[in-house]
Amino acid sequence: MHIRFDSRTVAVTGAGHGFGRAIARGFAALGARVFATDISIENLKETAAPGGIDTQAVDLRDRIAAAAWIQSIETTTGGAIDVLVNNAGGVAGQGPVPLEDVSDEAWNLIFDINVNAAFALCRAAAPGMKRAGGGRIVNISSGAGVQASLTGIQAYCSTKHAVIGLTRQLAHELGPFGITVNSVAPGFMRTNEATEKQWDSYGPDGQRDLVRRIAMQRLGRPEDIANAVIFFASDLAGFVNGQILAVDGGR
Repeated sequence: MHIRFDSRTVAVTGAGHGFGRAIARGFAALGARVFATDISIENLKETAAPGGIDTQAVDLRDRIAAAAWIQSIETTTGGAIDVLVNNAGGVAGQGPVPLEDVSDEAWNLIFDINVNAAFALCRAAAPGMKRAGGGRIVNISSGAGVQASLTGIQAYCSTKHAVIGLTRQLAHELGPFGITVNSVAPGFMRTNEATEKQWDSYGPDGQRDLVRRIAMQRLGRPEDIANAVIFFASDLAGFVNGQILAVDGGR
């Protein structure tokens, strides 16, 4: 079977770099009409350079703006979103600090980016998917969603566990409407400034140890995550729901 997404509408968040860029380009290459968002319009321009991707800069911490982006896509296409990929997330420039030194602002910021945005977008897209009789939602979580995080950041680990919980709950709620909700859980990959900083902090010995703990003896690439997302969104995964797929090379 050849996987294609012709005549399908795909919305991808956090598409300005890394996973999101690879996901958006992957769907566009397979015929989808892709709508991509990120906080940086300049990064989005680079993502869209190959063509087939509509971009809009949106701060998804603003739930009203997030919902408005979904509405604008539905208005533009005249129908529901077929595939929603909640990829936006990260550590918001934070590093590990002792629990007693974590501020409310720092904690809430990561929750707004990693969990609350995904919730708001799912809430906005679900009615259209229900009316259409189906849809796909793919949430990007992390290996930190099933164990302690290599980042050492309490909020990051907590949010990734929350994304997995949201995925499983929505799978049960939306499944009767023909909507599947699944999650891709990446292992550590060097995809942006934050992960490069984390990689550098390990030093040569720590870097070698991290790679040795991966069965395939290499770090993953953004395209590895894009391929997993495309599988979940495809007809091949039509009866796959509420699942968490670790893409980590066999950690």
